[in-house]
Amino acid sequence: MDQQDYAVGATRVAVGRPDGRTGGAGRGTVHPFLAVREAVREAAREAVGEAVGEAAYEGEPAADVLPGTAPVDGADDPQAAAAASAGAVAGAALSPDPGLLRLAQWFAAATPGTADDLCAASFGLYPARHFGACAAPADPDVSWWHGPTAHAAASLRSREGRTEGGLRRARRDAAALPVVRSGAKPGRPGRHRKPELNRVMPEAPADTCPPPAPVTQDRSGEELPAAERRIAARLLLAHPLVTASGPHADGFPLIRRHRDWLAERFDTLLGYRLDVGPWHARLCKAGLGPGAARRLEHPATGAPFTPGGYAQLALALAFLVDAPEQLGYRQLLDAMRAAAPEPVAEPDRPAGLADSAESADLDMALAALAGWQVLGDLPSEAAADTFVLTVDRELARAVPIGPPALADDAADLIRLAAAAEPATAVRRLLAETPAVLDADLPEDRRAWLHEHRLSGPAALAEFLGLEAELRAEGVALLDPAAELTDLALPGVGTLAQAALLLVERLVEEVRPLPGESSEGDVPIPDALIDGVLGDIADDYGLPARYLSDRTALRRDALDLLLRLGLITPTPQPKRPPTWHLRPHAARFAPAPDLEPTPGTGRHSRREP
Repeated sequence: MDQQDYAVGATRVAVGRPDGRTGGAGRGTVHPFLAVREAVREAAREAVGEAVGEAAYEGEPAADVLPGTAPVDGADDPQAAAAASAGAVAGAALSPDPGLLRLAQWFAAATPGTADDLCAASFGLYPARHFGACAAPADPDVSWWHGPTAHAAASLRSREGRTEGGLRRARRDAAALPVVRSGAKPGRPGRHRKPELNRVMPEAPADTCPPPAPVTQDRSGEELPAAERRIAARLLLAHPLVTASGPHADGFPLIRRHRDWLAERFDTLLGYRLDVGPWHARLCKAGLGPGAARRLEHPATGAPFTPGGYAQLALALAFLVDAPEQLGYRQLLDAMRAAAPEPVAEPDRPAGLADSAESADLDMALAALAGWQVLGDLPSEAAADTFVLTVDRELARAVPIGPPALADDAADLIRLAAAAEPATAVRRLLAETPAVLDADLPEDRRAWLHEHRLSGPAALAEFLGLEAELRAEGVALLDPAAELTDLALPGVGTLAQAALLLVERLVEEVRPLPGESSEGDVPIPDALIDGVLGDIADDYGLPARYLSDRTALRRDALDLLLRLGLITPTPQPKRPPTWHLRPHAARFAPAPDLEPTPGTGRHSRREP
């Protein structure tokens, strides 16, 4: 890949695609938000080059000469060498990128949800998210509410029958529709999942998933397994930045081997640009628009990024995209602190808590950069003053793909990053999100989906090894291997199991009955959520942290279901939001009893 200088000046900005379509960054084009500027540190680089050349001429090892310094004395003493190195690199001035500084200001002033959407628009490093199950076959005009399901019992479910007065269970008899269980591979974590996010799916019958893809031939006649291309495409969609020495290095040779084919398919289907170099591959995803519920998390703890954490991330990148390869840790922190945007005023927060939050924000930002290999090892607290960071400028420049060169503010950048023609926009949603509902689409995109209801999802399903599930309300692309997702449902762990039980029982209680309108979302009584979670806690037990704090259980379970798109909030002024259940949530409940006995169950409808 040709090295591309990153900046946000007003020169040579390319927008659109060579075929006339708008949105995305197509193959062989410049991303619509990238602009190129002249390097601002050319004189310093020339000085460094002269110093290195002079040292080499005099017989000194050129590698020992740090930028703008003389060789370090005292190499036999590690502590002295570290201190000398830190002092040497501190002499090189850091030049921040103005566009990323502007982005940091937007992050600092954003609300948590807007900051997540801004991150997706400016970095595009979010993974795809799909439900892990085979498609339940049914007529496309059948509603999710009343169609066949992919219900899988949670592993923590008690084998004993429910007590008298408990929640109504949907009865299954000869007249009920069949239940299609999950087609996940038994007991295998996702190949492309981050190690800390691995989920183990329930076992499924061996005959529920399709056979492996057949072997195809390329133009040269050489036989190449279609599985190789599919694995590479799925890896890039799950991890848009793949390095030759990172956690997914085993898939990098496949990406390089099929880079031309992958670049053409990603460009044609999704409008994404694929850059493949000797040591890394970068799939430049577009934003998903407002309310996409995609966020970065701390690679070690899983804590979600705050607006301050995003601001620190953009701030660090502002200096790293043009930093020397050896950079003093303390020098970077001092430069970031001097250029940091003014924090949002919080008069009720004590100064100590503000300092602690700033430290946590910085920690998660640097941890993310180290996880992407932009930075090498990070120092311990004791060694921070003398530690020298190793910076990969090429990777630092590969992280931002949507700088605010063309945007007026954060909302404008989020809108511009998601702009695309109807076909590309719908295919992106199908490839990146668990389900696409007609009710969520503008008229032009809804019309395209109806016109290409079979061919549109089928092309993506073939490309990515997914299965299309068509229903009256929309389309879901499902992953039988349960790999192409960052969130798994069903999944292991108390929270995932509790969320599965929660959504299953909510569907059973509020599912539209025959004769009722089944279009759109269904409101959930607030007391029903608390009642269901209380029953789950009583019947199955919970860890101490949830037993002692039921509010935390409610918050975390609803957050997981929201991120999976199974529920949606309706904000209320000065009150918590009301929740609505989405139609495709019904695929996780048992098959419906279309003629229930009226008045059964604590939360069921009573006869008038």
